[in-house]
Amino acid sequence: MVTLIPTHPGPLSDVPTFSRAIGGAESNVACAMAALGHSARWVSRVGMDGFGQCVTAGVAEYGVDVSTVRRDPSRPTGVYFRTAADRDSGAHEVAYYRAGSAASAMSPANVDMRAIRDCRILHLSGITAALSPDCHALLHRLTAPAADRPLISFDINYRPALWRGKDAARTLLELARRADIVFVGEDEAAQVWGVTGGPAAVRRLLREPGVLVVKQGARGATAFRRQAQGTDEPTAAVNAVPEGTFEPSPTVTAVSATGAGDSFAAGYLSATLRALPPRQRLRHGHLLAAATLTTPTDLAPPPARAHADHLAALDDAAWGRLRLAPGWTQTARATEEANTP
Repeated sequence: MVTLIPTHPGPLSDVPTFSRAIGGAESNVACAMAALGHSARWVSRVGMDGFGQCVTAGVAEYGVDVSTVRRDPSRPTGVYFRTAADRDSGAHEVAYYRAGSAASAMSPANVDMRAIRDCRILHLSGITAALSPDCHALLHRLTAPAADRPLISFDINYRPALWRGKDAARTLLELARRADIVFVGEDEAAQVWGVTGGPAAVRRLLREPGVLVVKQGARGATAFRRQAQGTDEPTAAVNAVPEGTFEPSPTVTAVSATGAGDSFAAGYLSATLRALPPRQRLRHGHLLAAATLTTPTDLAPPPARAHADHLAALDDAAWGRLRLAPGWTQTARATEEANTP
């Protein structure tokens, strides 16, 4: 989608001007993965309009392969407006204009299924499932068991405004149970399924995924992981690990929370592709989220890999002293400050 962000804080009714950016959960992850040095492809549909051209070119600038993005001559590119306030704030407003959009017309019949499956990890989002019955059918097909299926990553990404009149609880639970790696916020689990009681309660509901990452806001995140005998790759065909791995978030001076969940997923998936240990995967997720939290846009330049690796390898005490403020990705000062008592 095209994202229109207020140039000044305040309710949408009072904001006179907006700046244009690109937004979208899956495209955010693709852009972040490309920025981290991975090969990334984004498969979608946009309108045959200026906004569609803007979105496609903007994603391509990150180094993402957009060769399979289709231009729809009869449907517009989705647009949404949001306030400058954080999503968790009561002052936050979002106005979606995506009903009947080109992306909402995606289906198993009009996307390149071979291009979608030609990858090591296929990242999907609950947002897509909410757009239309055809989009739901597409995700249902992509998450179906198959011998040649890539590792399926699924972010719940619950957006109440997109699910009005639809059964979000059943749909999202079904798709999550068919995935290999699932990302869900503790607050989302409570909203969608009424699950309270912490990450362990979410795991009891979602036993099937090989990896379940429960995000706990500023506190941190817990990863539950099942491991096959003799392999480091997650799989749904092995016994569940009884306890999850918790990793606290570093202290972050946040500018905006929008897009931080997508960045967390990208950091975690990047570390997964690099076969890093479970705690390192969570820390890389936190660091990528911190990069976005400290900027006003949905996407932010990630830290250099060597810098991120150094921070992720800090001992627990140094990690606990880490303070990340706007601009931290462009300097190594954060590392020095982390080691200062």
